[in-house]
Amino acid sequence: MEDRLKSDHLVIANKRFGSRLIVGTGKYKNMSECAQAIKISGAEIVTVAVRRVNITDKNKPLLMDYIDPKKITYLPNTAGCFTSKEALRTLRLAREIGGWKLVKLEVLGDKKNLFPDMIETLNSTEVLTKEGFKVMVYCNDDPLMAKRLENAGASAIMPLAAPIGSGLGIQNKLNIAIIRKQTKLPLIIDAGIGEASDACVAMEMGCDGVLINTAIAKAKKPNIMAEAMKLAVKSGRKSYLSGRIKKNYLGSPSSPKLGII
Repeated sequence: MEDRLKSDHLVIANKRFGSRLIVGTGKYKNMSECAQAIKISGAEIVTVAVRRVNITDKNKPLLMDYIDPKKITYLPNTAGCFTSKEALRTLRLAREIGGWKLVKLEVLGDKKNLFPDMIETLNSTEVLTKEGFKVMVYCNDDPLMAKRLENAGASAIMPLAAPIGSGLGIQNKLNIAIIRKQTKLPLIIDAGIGEASDACVAMEMGCDGVLINTAIAKAKKPNIMAEAMKLAVKSGRKSYLSGRIKKNYLGSPSSPKLGII
């Protein structure tokens, strides 16, 4: 079991990662706090909102000064984009700036709940994959749409657990389970994680990883929460790999039926 865990890597677009926890870089008090939390989390991938995080203006604090892109994989995303046109322009810019091809696509449909616009998302996925991008796609928990994204060439499916920043945890376990069963792509739970148990549940369901931002950044003690999420993801993965007992609606004694009396 231990040997299996040592070789148990998250693989996305043929790249191997030792950690199954992906951490966002937004909402922290400052970049120093962000960098410290990411270090404690053990994450090897961090999301970067190209439209919001400074990665070019040397007159202001640069993310690269706090998080070394040679040690941590940057995952440029399209947070704040509400049309395919905006998302495509943003990711093309990211490729020009840093040569990034592994990206996270996020096209929102409304400003209140921040649900994804799946028509715009699917169209964007088709265009980006044809342009050579490796696209990790934020989507709803619709198994049919997840399959369409897979057919369109997505590199990872990233269904929401609940609305972004809500902290509600996984609201539709059935749909997530169906997506898990049908897809061969990495399945990453994105959005809605609120506490460590939420991350653990996602991993116990067989998800390949979890992306967390708000739950860590807005915790009263981000560093402690970062460690909690790290342990939860590892624990959930171990539980999944161990092969849980079957659920049974009848009792089954744990002690031997035969004894000295």
